[in-house]
Amino acid sequence: MEQLIEMIKQPWPWYIAGPLIGLTVPALLILGNKTFGISSSLRHICAACLPANIPFFKYNWKKETWNLMFVLGVFLGGVIATVFMSNPNTIVVAEATQNDLAALGITNYSSLMPVEIFNWQSLFTMKGLIFFVLGGFLVGFGTRYAGGCTSGHAIMGLSNLQWPSLVATIFFMLGGFAMTHLLLPALFSISGF
Repeated sequence: MEQLIEMIKQPWPWYIAGPLIGLTVPALLILGNKTFGISSSLRHICAACLPANIPFFKYNWKKETWNLMFVLGVFLGGVIATVFMSNPNTIVVAEATQNDLAALGITNYSSLMPVEIFNWQSLFTMKGLIFFVLGGFLVGFGTRYAGGCTSGHAIMGLSNLQWPSLVATIFFMLGGFAMTHLLLPALFSISGF
């Protein structure tokens, strides 16, 4: 049993993790579910908790209980992995990435998220406002506007050969590249930021 836990604690290579993620699609299709994604669960939670007379929330959300259980499992899995299985020594950041991040003042790799950005002190700064509040709003708005999140479009939508999912996935990637190479360096170059 101890060997199994040690194996699970190690980073899994792409050739194991990728096919396991890919098997999600046939499993959902066999079970009769046609959609997959994390962002849709927020709509289900709102429909269950706030039964208002809003057409967007008037549907049979109980049919989507499996999705809520999936999101709960993702959350619990994250808690278990962080509390019981995390090993800071397994966080490996490529040397080129370390150099790029050092130019932005990010040098602490002792946790899963950069400590220089993700801490309670920076939450109440202009940087925190932009990253957490504005960034969170843009992610949430973009997810709903695109009709789903990256997991829904890139895993389920592309597997179903849906043209809108291909377009959404391309723009998710372009947005990520623009943020990484253009916006993030520009934000960090502002003095006092």
